[in-house]
Amino acid sequence: MADLARSIGNTSLVELRRIVPPGAARVFVKVESANPTGSHKDRMALAMIEAAEARGELRHGMTVLECTGGNTGCSLAWVCAVKGYRFTVVSSDAYSKEKLDTMRAFGAELVIEPAVGGRITPDLWPRMLARAEALRREPHVFYTDQFHNRDAQTGQARLGAEIADELARVDAFCAMVGTAGLLIGAGRALRERFPAVRIVALEPTTSAVLSGGAPGSHRVDGTASGFVPPLFDREVAREVRALDETLGRETARRLAREEGLFAGTSTGMNVAAALELARELGPDRVVVTVACDSGLKYLSGDLFAP
Repeated sequence: MADLARSIGNTSLVELRRIVPPGAARVFVKVESANPTGSHKDRMALAMIEAAEARGELRHGMTVLECTGGNTGCSLAWVCAVKGYRFTVVSSDAYSKEKLDTMRAFGAELVIEPAVGGRITPDLWPRMLARAEALRREPHVFYTDQFHNRDAQTGQARLGAEIADELARVDAFCAMVGTAGLLIGAGRALRERFPAVRIVALEPTTSAVLSGGAPGSHRVDGTASGFVPPLFDREVAREVRALDETLGRETARRLAREEGLFAGTSTGMNVAAALELARELGPDRVVVTVACDSGLKYLSGDLFAP
C-alpha cells in the first residue's frame, strides 16, 4: 500500500497571473486534479479506509458503503478497487455523469436517488441518507459516513501542511463547504503554522445555511447539502461568505481560458471568493484556495458549453 499512499498529494501550488486585479493580494491555488482520480477527495478516502482497517472496523470480505454526490464516491471506488473491497454508493442523477461513470468503472454498485429537475434540492440529501441508513444495517457493511468521519479531516490536514511548507505566509484560506473536511482539516493545519490566517467558509447564495439562511437548490456538486455539516467548526472557520453560483461558473470558464486551469464549479466558487479576499487585503498579502477537481468531470453538462 506504500505505492498507493505515495500517489496521493504533493500536488502543485500555482499562482494566478492573469485574472487577479492590480493592487490585490497574490492568489495561489492548490491543484488537486493531479491526484489519482482527479480530486482532493482521494486524500480523505484513503485516510478513512486505512484508519478503519487499523481499528479492525473494516476487514476483507466486507462491503464499503457511502452516500456521495460524486468525488468522494470516485475516490472510495478507486481505493476499494486497489484494496479489494466491494463498494456500494448511494448517489443521484443530479451529479455529473462523468463522476457516476467513474465509480462504475472502478466496480462500484450505484444506488441512484432521482433528482427533481436535475438540481440539488433541499430534500435530495435526506432521501439519499435515508437509503444509506437502510443499507448500512445489512451484514458485513462498513459505512464510511463522510459527514461524521473525523478521519476525513486527518486526510485533508496534509493538504494544509503542504501549502504551509511552500509559502512563507498565508493571510487567508477559503473553500466551499460540503462535508467541511477540506476547509476544517486543511484550515487547522494552516493555523498551526500561521496563527492569524483567516479561514473562510464558502457556500452558494441560494442555499446559505452556514450564513443562517434556508436550504435551497443549486448545481454546485459536492457542496451545500442543505444542513450544517457535523464536522464544521466555527472556531476554525470564523467567517462565512455566500457567493452567486453564476459568478462561480463564469470564474471556472475564465480559469480555463485565461489561466489554463481546468476545473469545475466548486473551484470557480473558490477562486471567485479568493479574488474578493485579494482585493480586500491588498498587496503584499497571500490568499490560497483549492482547485478541487478536473474540468474533465463536467464536460457532459453545460459548464463549458459553447
